[in-house]
Order: sequence, then C-alpha cells, then structure tokens
Amino acid sequence: QVQLVETGGGLVQEGGSLRLSCAASGRTFSDYNMGWFRQAPGKVRDFVALIGATEHPTYYADSVKGRFTISRDNSNIYLQMSSLKTEDTAVYYCNAGNSLGVPVHPGPYWGQGTEVAVSS
Repeated sequence: QVQLVETGGGLVQEGGSLRLSCAASGRTFSDYNMGWFRQAPGKVRDFVALIGATEHPTYYADSVKGRFTISRDNSNIYLQMSSLKTEDTAVYYCNAGNSLGVPVHPGPYWGQGTEVAVSS
C-alpha cells in the first residue's frame, strides 16, 4: 500500500505559477513510477506528467509541455506549474504505480486531490 497526500492547490491568475506537492508513505516509494493527473469539471481524468522510478525519465501531456515540470525526491513528487491558463483549472491527483509512455495506464494508488483554479 502507498498513501498519497497532495497539497499546494489554490486560486491563481492566468499567467501565474503554482507548485503542487505529493507526500508518499507506505511501501518503498522509490520503486514506483509516479504521476500527476487532473480532472476538469465534466471531463475525464487525464494524465498531466509522469516520472519514472529509476533514472527519472519524464513525460508530459502536450497541453502542458514547456509550462509544467515534474520532479521527485526521496518521499515526494512535485509539479511546478507556470504560465497557467484557465484551461488548467481542475482537481489534480497524485498517482503511484502508473505505466510510462503512451498509452498511459494509471497505477492503483491515488491521493485525494488538490484543486487548482485559474482565473482570467
């Protein structure tokens, strides 16, 4: 079992920045690929960024490339979001155990989500 807790969401103006954090506990965190997913109102949950367990390769959805950066340390993953757009408004979820590359398959472990709202 892996427990995940996201923090860092909030309200920000378009063009602004936010940093999301996800604290992991439980089984060996370093063994897991990790990822950020998001779900906007009325839409399906979709992947945003992934980071591998070893050598930490990263993958990004086309919509966030060049604006978002995923990283990890011993027990956390982060999502640095810059140049935010109104279409980035969503609940952001941390995920553990996902596949890497396309198609993306989420892992079995999810956090409770943190809400990001971008105003124009």
